[in-house]
Amino acid sequence: MATLLPLGSTARADERLVEHRFQPSAADPAVKQFDDANVAIARRGLSAEAPLVVFLSGTGGKPENVRGLLTVVAGQGYRTLGLSYDNVPAVVQVCPRVADPDCSANFRRMRLDGSGPGAPGVSNPAAEGIIARLVSALKALDRGAPDEGWGSYLAGDTPRWDRIVVSGLSQGAGMAAYIAKSVKVRRVVLFSSPWDFTQPGRSLAPWIGGASATPPERWFAEYHKRELTADLLAQSYRLLGIPPAQVLVFDRDLPAKDGGSPNPYHGSTVRDPGYVGQWRVLYGKAADAPR
Repeated sequence: MATLLPLGSTARADERLVEHRFQPSAADPAVKQFDDANVAIARRGLSAEAPLVVFLSGTGGKPENVRGLLTVVAGQGYRTLGLSYDNVPAVVQVCPRVADPDCSANFRRMRLDGSGPGAPGVSNPAAEGIIARLVSALKALDRGAPDEGWGSYLAGDTPRWDRIVVSGLSQGAGMAAYIAKSVKVRRVVLFSSPWDFTQPGRSLAPWIGGASATPPERWFAEYHKRELTADLLAQSYRLLGIPPAQVLVFDRDLPAKDGGSPNPYHGSTVRDPGYVGQWRVLYGKAADAPR
């Protein structure tokens, strides 16, 4: 059952917001791994009609790491859910070494629902797929806080994608893009992904340029101009058909605490509170989200 917890010191305390944290295995005992706590944040008394933002972290990441961002987005009138999922290894750690150009699409399909041929290094069961985790998380929230409207994003065991904004960082943003290609979602917000590629020549994976169920005006994205794959990301966003005005190029200097990674600017874009203004632009106000 979801457990109500107060906001802590990593985000500005706001008594209008309510937060829940719970492990995926508490929502569904079939989940055996990648059991970092889900984080759900929303404003008290929020309309049941408000859209939901589902955020998927990058490789090795945890929902807790983006709690500040989730809090800002909740302030825009959304319910927000940082969803834990099987996120190791990364697509780009596996598929560039595989000759099959469909490797990354097969990899992401396995991550999503446990189906398809998969790819080397990815074999999560259906119960640990992103869709199953999302459904069980929303059901747990609805049981634990039935007056907060979390169950309104489900039709039985199926997410109501038309009411859901999919978002994420790195591998998680790639998953958000893959979902939005497959089904029509309320909005897409990508932080520094996808950049799935094959060798030789770092050619972007075919699925990125494929048909999209979600129209271009609902896609928003960013990348930092100094991250190592900035060139691939710019190319990928063009291939996805994202309108140029809806792609933000971040450029802040690196916070001192983020200096240990070989690609430190890559993750700074969801952690640096100096980007709050840009976050608000990317997600927009919930009342303005297209239906």
